[in-house]
Formats: sequence, C-alpha cells, structure tokens
Amino acid sequence: MTVTASKLREDIYKILDTVLATGEPVKIERKGRVLRIVADPPPGSRLSRIKKRDFIVGDPQDLVEIDWSKEWNPDDNC
Repeated sequence: MTVTASKLREDIYKILDTVLATGEPVKIERKGRVLRIVADPPPGSRLSRIKKRDFIVGDPQDLVEIDWSKEWNPDDNC
C-alpha cells in the first residue's frame, strides 16, 4: 500500500494497525522520496531466546555418582 504523508497523518493508528495485522509494509511518499513502515517479525518464545551454555566440564554421569553423605548434616537448618 502506498499513501501520502497527509493520508498517513489522518489515519496513522489505523495504518499502523494494518501493518501489524497483515505484515505488509506501507510506503509513504514525501517530497519525491519514499519511506516505508515495516513491522518487525514477532519475537519467538522466551525459551527459544535462551543462549545455550555448557557448564559441566567432563562427564555429567560423574555428578550422579558423587557421594555427598560426608557433607550432609541433618541437624543443619540452613
């Protein structure tokens, strides 16, 4: 869709809502030049944006086999 700056001024919120709903950019003609209003793609889920990090150095199975009985104190309330 192409609109003039005056038309954009009249219906800016309606035009912006249309761009968001359809994803189709709008071209605005102003002083012989063309400007575009384009919607960014919607962000992914929060989980998809998590950066993968490797914190375990070595074999993860070694963590399962650690004996913590010497460190554990049933009387400690911390």
